[in-house]
Amino acid sequence: MKRALTLCLLAAGSQLAAQNSNSQPKKAPGFAATKKAPDFENDQVVINPPQTPPWPGAGDPGTDIPKAITARFGVRNWHNHKLNRVIIRLQPGGERLNYMDGSTEVLKWQAGEVAWSPAAGFHYSDAHWSAGPGATSDYIAIKKPGYPGKVAGTALDPLRADPKDFKLEFENSQVRVLRLKVGPRQSVPMHEHILSHVDVYLTEQNVRETSPGGKAEVMQHEIFDYSWNGPSKQKVDNLNDKPFEEVVVELKTIY
Repeated sequence: MKRALTLCLLAAGSQLAAQNSNSQPKKAPGFAATKKAPDFENDQVVINPPQTPPWPGAGDPGTDIPKAITARFGVRNWHNHKLNRVIIRLQPGGERLNYMDGSTEVLKWQAGEVAWSPAAGFHYSDAHWSAGPGATSDYIAIKKPGYPGKVAGTALDPLRADPKDFKLEFENSQVRVLRLKVGPRQSVPMHEHILSHVDVYLTEQNVRETSPGGKAEVMQHEIFDYSWNGPSKQKVDNLNDKPFEEVVVELKTIY
């Protein structure tokens, strides 16, 4: 049963702190339609889940696809998305989607764009293009219902503590998505994430994170890496002579 929440969701820190982990396996490069496991999964999110059902014609017979669909439309790369997702575009690209009602949709995007993608029924893509090899997007699928109110946070909420560097991309009942841009050798003042969150690094990152108690740790990530983190509070110093950028997906899935 869903527990009552305060407007500022302060209960998130105590409930989710035990799930904090800054050390995650690196994302597998590129995308293979036949892969059977996501890049990362816990009780709240699935990062880069495999298409469900598997794509026929790509090493799997596609026996999980309802016979009524293949009988009517033929065997194509039919798949569906059972969970709402946050999509972070890693490089320019696009695709054409075809739906069961005969409609089509052409999507085009630039590197760094972030979008909300609701769960969708069966569809397939018969055209997909990108500016280079490898994965074009990261997909963060949300496994639990969310909280309908807005995240008010504390006085150290990123949008209050540092509105110059943190920008709100969008917020709904399941997520709040922030973008952080920091200049060369610049610092982000002490701020706090009261929710568990996924950081997706759009550039290489070499930073020093300092806790309120003064403990400092150097964190390094390659471009397009990601990490899962519980509630946290820190000051951040960019140690590089170039800017860095990341997208922060905060999870409002608390019970």
